[in-house]
This record gives sequence, structure tokens and C-alpha cells, in this order.
Amino acid sequence: MFKFQGGEVSKVFFLGTNLDSISMDDTVTYIQNCLTERKFTQHVVVNVAKLVHMQQDKILADSVNACDIINIDGMGVVWGARFCGHTVPERVAGVDLFHNLLAMSTINHFPVFLLGATSEVVEATVSKVEALYPGLKVAGYHHGYFWDNEQDVVEKIAASGARLLFVAITSPKKENFINKWKDRLGVDFVMGVGGTFDVVAGKVKRAPKWMQNAGLEWLYRVIQEPGRMWKRYLVTNSKFALLLLKEKFKAKKNIQGTL
Repeated sequence: MFKFQGGEVSKVFFLGTNLDSISMDDTVTYIQNCLTERKFTQHVVVNVAKLVHMQQDKILADSVNACDIINIDGMGVVWGARFCGHTVPERVAGVDLFHNLLAMSTINHFPVFLLGATSEVVEATVSKVEALYPGLKVAGYHHGYFWDNEQDVVEKIAASGARLLFVAITSPKKENFINKWKDRLGVDFVMGVGGTFDVVAGKVKRAPKWMQNAGLEWLYRVIQEPGRMWKRYLVTNSKFALLLLKEKFKAKKNIQGTL
């Protein structure tokens, strides 16, 4: 449990990871407090796929567990944690948190850096967020295909004067990149945002709100790209269901053992 101005946040240990049981508003407040205090904060969101992959990918698991805030992004994880007896107030979706943090940064004059996606997409994202949040200072941006010159990109970020860094690269690359370079990025807050830039730029359409609330965003993606997505979600969701049953049985066995 950690405390911040406005409240305290409890953590729940679920599938080998300490997840933050926290609302969207409290997440933004906590991050704003850390930025004001110049306290470095490494942030990540987890969904069903990431939790499943973490069971086998130790490097990814270590990168996620090294973060200061681990938000739950995905109704599947919210429901799964509740099924196993944990209290989770709500889902904190990465794309929604991204917008909330940009709004907060505009008010507080915190410069931001956008890293990831293609050159075309990141440029479109910069234009879009500058239009959405007049007064927002974008200290810099760079596409996500820089693996032959990682250090040069890190130095560009550090020299930009940005306070917040958003990394729109696929997992596990973004988590491992952030964890590897966090001490040299020169920012106070860093967050992996996955495919958020594609959504903001209009390249990818987000599921309708009712599907988001019903935990059906994965189905919307399958409908959009059936040839590429159906097998991925079938395998991932099946593995997650099995993990949930094991977790539930383990929790029940532990309770019985204490009686």
C-alpha cells in the first residue's frame, strides 16, 4: 500500500504480480504528485495477454514488476481478480489514462515526449494532441523503429526537457526498453502506451463504449482483423482461464489451511 495526497492505494497480488487497486482519478492524482515532487515514476498497464506472457517471459515479468504503478487495463483482468477474491474499483485503460495525463500536463505546464509507432503515425498523433490540448508542450517525438541507435534516441529524449515520456511500442519491447534505460531518460514519468498512437491518429478504430465496458474489445479486434487475431485471442484467453482456475483453487486451499 502506498499513500499520496488525497488517499492511499492498496495492492493486490494476482498471478505473480502486485497490481494497484486504484481508480483512474487517483492514478492521475498520484502521478501529478510525483511529478511535482520530481519523484521518478515508472508506469505500466497490464491486460490478459501481458499477464499470460509474463508467466513464461521472465524478462518481461521483471520489467513489469519493477514499475512503481501497475494499473489494470482490461476488464478480463478486473473480473479475474474479483473472481479470485480481490477488490478492484475499476479498469484504468491505457489510452484513457494517456489523455487524462495530457490534460493534466497542459494545466501544469509539464512538457511531454512521444516515442513510438511509424513516423507518419507519431507525427499525426502530435498534431492531434496539440489540437485537443491547446497549450500542451510537446518537447519532442520519434518513431518506434530505432533499435540500431537506441542510445541516440535516449539522448534525444534526455536533452528535450520532457517531464513525461509515452512509449507506443509493442510488448515486450516497450517494457524492456523502459526498464533498461530508465536511469538515463531524464524524465520524471515514463509510461508504455502500446497501440495508443494508432488510435489517437485515427489509424485504428477503438471499440464502442458498450463493448469496452463489457470486456469485449478483444472481440472487436478479432472482427476487424479475423485472420490475424482469432488464434491469438483463442490461445491467450484459454490460457488465462486456466490460470484463473488454478489461482482460485490455490486461494481456496490457503483459506482452508488456515481454518
